[in-house]
Amino acid sequence: MSELTFEQMLEESCKTIHNGEVVEGSVIAVKPEEIILNIGYKADGIITRNEYSNTPNLDLTTVVNVGDKMDAKVIKVNDGDGQVLLSYKRLAFDKGNKRIEEAFENKEVLKAEVAQVLDGGLSVLVEESRVFIPASLVSDGYEKDLSKYLGKEIEFVITEFNPRKRRIIGDRKQLLMAEREKLQKELFEHLKVGDVITGVVKNVTNFGVFIDLGGADGLLHISEMSWGRVENPQRVYKAGQEVRVFVKEINGNKIALSRKFEDENPWVDAASKFAVGKEVTGKVARMTDFGAFIELEEGIDALLHVSQISKDHIDKPSNILSVGQEVTAKIVDFDLDNKKISLSMKALLPDEPAAEAAEETDAEAVSVDIDAVANAEEDNTEGSEEAAE
Repeated sequence: MSELTFEQMLEESCKTIHNGEVVEGSVIAVKPEEIILNIGYKADGIITRNEYSNTPNLDLTTVVNVGDKMDAKVIKVNDGDGQVLLSYKRLAFDKGNKRIEEAFENKEVLKAEVAQVLDGGLSVLVEESRVFIPASLVSDGYEKDLSKYLGKEIEFVITEFNPRKRRIIGDRKQLLMAEREKLQKELFEHLKVGDVITGVVKNVTNFGVFIDLGGADGLLHISEMSWGRVENPQRVYKAGQEVRVFVKEINGNKIALSRKFEDENPWVDAASKFAVGKEVTGKVARMTDFGAFIELEEGIDALLHVSQISKDHIDKPSNILSVGQEVTAKIVDFDLDNKKISLSMKALLPDEPAAEAAEETDAEAVSVDIDAVANAEEDNTEGSEEAAE
């Protein structure tokens, strides 16, 4: 007990308190599991850990100091040991309920810390009074994992207040949607085709990536991701990644994006690098039954037709080539307008050896001579038979 004057002791002996009453006290001692208050009564007030907060194993010495002033609610005037049991938590709960009710009636935006992540949503505390925010009302889009919100302050509005049934519902989604509508309006007021903008990847699909531009989403189609070929967008982009793009088209609220910047276009100087007659080296990027596409550099593929792989007959390119294989070929056709290049490996193969060609010529000459002799012998035979007749 703290030392009191005679007048104070006389006043305390006459003072009465009742269960449910709110009293003010001064902290005279703090232990990890309880707080002792001088409440101006003939007995001190005790606040246990469980009656201070719902936080498990909270060390009260870390949150309260001797000399602090506190309000608390009387639970029991005499706990059997001559002390008054108090609750800080229940008083905070009552204050929280009152605060929430006012916000509900005035449609006020509240801010509170997320205390728990539940299977169906989030639990936030407003002065020890719990508000439940269903998962469907946490964000303006589907979120599978809500754990990132734990311990963070979020804003919300109260859409249902029924403390008797312990049903207090919060909604964060409508605030985000309202903010997004505002940002969307501002974005479309100045956004135009050709603008270069940095956005954040929101969702990745097999056909493209949806990018948050700050108020509206734009679609970066797989065909616009690179001058080169992208097989799988999920190998290139991840949610939350920043991406620099430019606006290719605006159609109502739909925005088409592209990363095929013209200053990075590999076809700009392709005419000089890949002129007809040049010998080039590239890797097999993909194959079809009629030929193989050879990547000469990122964004430039050339067709090696099956008939141009070898002088021998080949049924399919895969019989000779494999994806990733490096090949050397000659450029036999270049079409800048249609961005097409044709290659030939056959054109680099040497002509038939001269010795083989000479042997073929000699064989033909021998064949001619034999035929001439045979014809002469037939003429002589026919002349002898006529003379005999």
